[in-house]
Amino acid sequence: MRCGHGMMGNDLKESRHATATEAEVRCIAPGEAPLASEDGDAAHHRLSAVQEPAAGAPRVPDLRDVPGAGSDSAARAGHRLTFGATALEPFLIFSDPVRKDRAFVFPGQGAQAVGMGKDLYEQFPSARELYDRADEILGFRLSRLCFEGPEEELQQTKNAQPAIAVTSLALLRVATEVSPQLLERPAFVAGHSLGEYSALVAAGALPFDEAVRLLRVRGELMQAAGERNPGTMAAVLGLDLADCEEICREAGAEVCNINAPGQIVIGGRREAVVRALDYAKARGAVKVIPLSVSGAFHSSLMRPAADGLVQPVATASMADPAVPVVLNVTATPTQDELAIRHELVDQVCRPVQWSRTVEFLGAQGIETFIEFGPGRVLTAIIKRMLRKSTCINVNDASSVRVQLPDG
Repeated sequence: MRCGHGMMGNDLKESRHATATEAEVRCIAPGEAPLASEDGDAAHHRLSAVQEPAAGAPRVPDLRDVPGAGSDSAARAGHRLTFGATALEPFLIFSDPVRKDRAFVFPGQGAQAVGMGKDLYEQFPSARELYDRADEILGFRLSRLCFEGPEEELQQTKNAQPAIAVTSLALLRVATEVSPQLLERPAFVAGHSLGEYSALVAAGALPFDEAVRLLRVRGELMQAAGERNPGTMAAVLGLDLADCEEICREAGAEVCNINAPGQIVIGGRREAVVRALDYAKARGAVKVIPLSVSGAFHSSLMRPAADGLVQPVATASMADPAVPVVLNVTATPTQDELAIRHELVDQVCRPVQWSRTVEFLGAQGIETFIEFGPGRVLTAIIKRMLRKSTCINVNDASSVRVQLPDG
């Protein structure tokens, strides 16, 4: 089984976070703007301190040149990235009215596979343009890594993250060209972990170039945090969240992802996770699955990566999304740029609330879910939770011509 950040086949922290049963799923009235989520995390204060560029400040050409949080180059903290006049042009132009029954979703790490996107690149110029642009931004052939491997290199977090996002967005771009009904504005977008970046590009909040740069930096920071604070992850099947939280408290581990009821990923230092798995089996877990990962993602061991992301996220070009984005950390929608910046820092070391995200979307009346990206992990989870939903996968060149249900 190939696994990434616990996304089972693809990606929670401690018990102070609300469970699916504790959290109120709030229905949004037609025409009502989604509320920005509130969070008191200290990262918000660090982010706010570097949020606005100084008037007339010179521009920084590359995210990797921007000092991270705590850098002694604080004088540059006000610089904001720019990539020319087209930097904030939307990736897609949606038409109204909103399709209130439709949502787009994007997978996270663990979905990668050698060969992904190759047929798309060969058949569609618009896909070729995106892969070539990503190669240019990163300074190496990410496209070759996607198409030819080697697998060990593609699996590295710093490579897998931009690779999955570029493939997801190439699939989205091509699908909307050949199936123009997909350009009817969806009610929501959401992504699992790194998939949130793909969702933000789709929603018009984050330029493609920025997403590629940020994901490369994010991947490098998470990989480095995994080396600095060694840890691992494991899936626990058949126990509820309360049981998993109690087990983690006893073992010194953390809940990292709530993917679905009875499908929870835990993480932490290796010895803590081993203890937690023993406790889980004693509690009656149906199955426990150690995951092959390079760190305890979405746990407190990733705090150095979150700290390192503060400056790049604060200085990245972003805008309010044209489509509400359901956030990983809170499973609530936002159309607020600042809330998104906070989210991108927070979600690195806090749980992915995917189960609550699906519950929220179901409560809003979403009936059709379209997953853009390699694999079909998210739609499998959604179909299990919302059995009456229509789930569509756009994961290769043969699936970009989408047949949508009437309505």
